[in-house]
Amino acid sequence: MTTSFSCLPIVDVGALKEGPLSEGDTQSLSTELYSIFATTGFAYLVNLPLSFDHTEIFNVAKEFFELPLAQKMRLAKTSFRPGNINTYRGYFPIQPHLASDNLKEGFEIGSPNLDHAAPVTSKTSKVVLSEPNVWPSQDIFSKQARLEQMHSELQAFAAKLLSLLAIALGKDPAFFSSWLVDSLSTLRLLHYPPVPLSPTKYTNEDEVKLSCTPHTDSGILTLLHQDDTGGLEVLNASGDWVPAPYVPSSIVVNIGDLMAKVSGGRFTATMHRVRAPQPKLPSVGYGRFSIPFFFEPGENCIVGNFDDDKEGVVYGEHVRKKMSTWVEFLEDSGYDTVSTEGN
Repeated sequence: MTTSFSCLPIVDVGALKEGPLSEGDTQSLSTELYSIFATTGFAYLVNLPLSFDHTEIFNVAKEFFELPLAQKMRLAKTSFRPGNINTYRGYFPIQPHLASDNLKEGFEIGSPNLDHAAPVTSKTSKVVLSEPNVWPSQDIFSKQARLEQMHSELQAFAAKLLSLLAIALGKDPAFFSSWLVDSLSTLRLLHYPPVPLSPTKYTNEDEVKLSCTPHTDSGILTLLHQDDTGGLEVLNASGDWVPAPYVPSSIVVNIGDLMAKVSGGRFTATMHRVRAPQPKLPSVGYGRFSIPFFFEPGENCIVGNFDDDKEGVVYGEHVRKKMSTWVEFLEDSGYDTVSTEGN
């Protein structure tokens, strides 16, 4: 159950860098994670077992989003560019006509190791979850291989965390191993452009300018790289929006709705939002960069309630249903593709 926390806890996961955990480290980390996910649902993780840092991953994001819009639109999902065949992976543009408080552009990739030979189709959705990634040409974007490596490292890190969560819930460390088969995990690069302040000073919460509206994540586990712009806020049990500012060399981790359900309600999926970034100087500034990694099981994985093995959902069906509420996956975006195809 979410508590009246005033800041997010910080967890040192440096022991994960050294190979197999000792019995003491396993017990200590699993107990700490259980306590956090049962009360706050969010934490900072530091001393990460990753080969890249904030500077590198945000430079990669900046390199992508600085591409001309026409180049990015060549990678757009079919809902934004009907001539394209990609439905799940690729680029989505800012959509102010659909959601003035959800102003972001994004680029999404899945596992470079996923087998795309036999994609699963659905009678209710055109989205192909197991489709291959799409990329800009190497001559205009040089970081494809590095992004694929980042995805692989974050997937391995998520697998270690899942093992600790299994132990925390009193299960075998390999309890969630079936979730890793043909995993659909998504690495998403996001850019929130700066939004100028209104001449009227905001005086209450209803007037807060948002780039992303209050929500809980729908899936299992989210690992988030955020930059020093700030804006992420987490809702506590008292109804206060608690800032989750940038902590150098950290990742923010949080539980999604499906993991809360799997845990039998032991873990909590906490509401959060993003304040709109403000330019530091008039007409200057990139806005905010945010890079979440969403751990996702395989499409055919049965994700069941921890307390009832007979109750579960097929992950592919679950995520397709959730997509119907996400603006970047609307069947008819209404996006004016003509205006983006110039030089």
